[in-house]
Formats: sequence, C-alpha cells, structure tokens
Amino acid sequence: MDHVLAWQVEQACHNAWPSLRSALMGDWLLRFGDGVSRRINSANPLHPGITTIAPQLGAFDRLYQAQAQPLIVRLVSLLPAQVERELDARGFMAEGEACTLYRDLAPDSFAGATPDVTIAPRADAEWLAAITRLQAQSSTHASVYARVVGAIALPTGFVALRNDGRIVATAYGVLHGDLVVIESVVVDEALRGHGLGKRLMTALLGWAAAQGATGACLQVVTDNTAGRALYAGLGFDRELYRYHFRRARTK
Repeated sequence: MDHVLAWQVEQACHNAWPSLRSALMGDWLLRFGDGVSRRINSANPLHPGITTIAPQLGAFDRLYQAQAQPLIVRLVSLLPAQVERELDARGFMAEGEACTLYRDLAPDSFAGATPDVTIAPRADAEWLAAITRLQAQSSTHASVYARVVGAIALPTGFVALRNDGRIVATAYGVLHGDLVVIESVVVDEALRGHGLGKRLMTALLGWAAAQGATGACLQVVTDNTAGRALYAGLGFDRELYRYHFRRARTK
C-alpha cells in the first residue's frame, strides 16, 4: 500500500465533502454537518502517527453532545489496530464500511466531447433540484447538501447529463492539486443499466485530465455492487484503504 498517496487522498476527500463546522483536537478533526452524512458528522484521524484515541473520547463526546449529535468515529484502515481495540472495549458499534478507489489519469485518457453532458464550476438551482429529486432528499437534507457543496473552496466541476432536456444523472469533481475527487454520482433509477453513469463519469474524468489531474479517487460503500462494477469498468481497480464508522452507544 502507498501510505503517502492514501493520506493525500484522505485529505482531498475531506476538501471535496466539507463540513459546515469543525474543530481540531490533537490528532483528530471533528466535523459537524447538521446531521446529514456520517462523513461530515464524525471524528476523523489526521495522520498516520496516531496510536490511541481513548484519552480524547470524553472531550469528543462532550462536543458532539453540545451539538445534539451522537459521537461517531470514522475509523480508517490506515490506523493501527490499537485504536479499534479501544473503541471495541468501550462498546462502540460498527457500521457503514466503504472503500477508497484510485486510478491514474493521462492527458488523453478520456478525449472527445459528450454533447448531452455539461460541466459547470458551481452547483446552480437546476443541478441542486435534480440531485434532490434523484436522491429523494428531504427538504432538510437538500438544504444542508446545498450548503455543503457551496462551502467547497477548491476548483470544482458539477456535471449534469440530460435526457430530453431533463437532468437524469449528476456528479461533481473537486481538484486537489493533481488529484480529482469524484462525489455524488447519481443516475435516475428508472434509467440505470443504459450506460448513463459511464458517459457521465467519462466526461468528468476527461474534464479533470484537461485541468491537469494525473490521478482520480472516489469512495464507495463496500456492498454497492453496481457502483463498484461501474467504477471498475472505468479503471478504478486500485483500492487504497477502507473506513467504517464507530458509533457510541446511547447512555
């Protein structure tokens, strides 16, 4: 495993899905996103030198309680087993495993225009309305999602694929140095299996390569069979690391 690349990707993924509020506490980044998405409502490790979490759990718990949220630790497989043993000993429940995939990009990897795909630097009202519909987001979720993507500080491409003028697939990519992080890949459920996801991703990867990206990464739920098949077909055949969440038991 390339640990240097893995930690670069980990940092890039934080920037591509930013929290609305955060706090640095020792070796950990505590993220708060108003309850939407465990990734931005959890304690996250910052570097490979971490060997323990036990001494900080009390302070973490108090901060999350103040936000009326449970304490969730995002445990990446790059950390030593001792951290997981400490959480096991305190009854933290495991949930939601995902894997981080990577592929190299060459400048001409995905040449050629895709007429039914547009890429914009910001998420406009039409794009946000489309992903709200495609993900069946509640009004609260949609509001938080819009604030999160609006908080991205790095160059971003919001991708839309249209069918008869209507957006039927979305994604976005965030440029972090020479990496592009891919997020929010969604295809209309009624149109899945027709290659729309591949066309959408091909356009996004071509855009990223044209912007100078030499590598692409994404994170996908481990048991998302269809998503992993799509990404494997696009060359994402290198798994860098996994993560899962540990949730504190309610008192």
